[in-house]
Amino acid sequence: MIAVLAVVGPTASGKTALAIELAERLDTEIISADSMQVYKGMEIGTAAPTAEERARVKHHFVGFLDPGEFFSAGEYQKAARAVVTRLNADGKIAVAVGGSGLYIRALLDGLFEGPAKDDRVRERLHREAEEHGVGNLYERLGTIDPAYAWSINENDRRRVVRALEVYELTGQPLSKFYEAQRARPSALVANQIALDWPRHELYERINRRADHIFTRGFVAEVKGLVNAGYQKQLDRLRSLGYRETAAYLRGECTLEEAKERMKQNTRRFAKRQLTWFRADKRVHWLPVIADETPAACAARILIWIGTVEKVR
Repeated sequence: MIAVLAVVGPTASGKTALAIELAERLDTEIISADSMQVYKGMEIGTAAPTAEERARVKHHFVGFLDPGEFFSAGEYQKAARAVVTRLNADGKIAVAVGGSGLYIRALLDGLFEGPAKDDRVRERLHREAEEHGVGNLYERLGTIDPAYAWSINENDRRRVVRALEVYELTGQPLSKFYEAQRARPSALVANQIALDWPRHELYERINRRADHIFTRGFVAEVKGLVNAGYQKQLDRLRSLGYRETAAYLRGECTLEEAKERMKQNTRRFAKRQLTWFRADKRVHWLPVIADETPAACAARILIWIGTVEKVR
């Protein structure tokens, strides 16, 4: 039996609506694989599933942490796989959905035991980040391991430092270790689906989503987080739109400028996601049919994987 049906791909591609339709038909639950949707108080900017959508299907790992808390890929793997195990024991396929490549990889392939850590190397790299900025280290990572650099947030100091540490200790980029892990038989039997939008249409969807987010009260959401003392966390998380809108609240740009920066940065992020998921040849890219509803698309997918639809 398929253990997991994963809906992956870039932001604004329609993953949430499709996953809900699939989960309803399979009478199962959804495992979110979005590293930003785990945080409370960030529902609007991360386009987290609404209360109505979560009432339709049970979602895991959505809005359960404070922005100041840390949730590693290893912790996610352990918790998410426990949900998969429970659902599979009941004869159900788990539906995973998200665009965080590391979370999807952790869930489906597991995490490898990397090279031994070296505290001296790590401490030196952290000092460099403090003195010269994490961006300087990220640029270095981009030259030695562009594949991994594309997969992470440029402001994620912990992961940037770890990748540089691995390279210094082994002479090998961290992405090579992940490739070796992925080449091993996966512990989970999975089908991965991604909606294949023409690039210009995807970018139009991203722009429309950004406009919609602001109409839903995004500025108030960011202001609430800043007033609650989470400005430093927003800078660290670098979630799309939050830093730009915080800059507007500080009077550093106009609201329209913040929106345009958010759109531009989101399009760049989507490009990185596309690069990541297209590199995984196990992902099945499903061409989008004009005016097709999420329900019709879900039915098409279930026929493709040979699963009988649940009669509703």
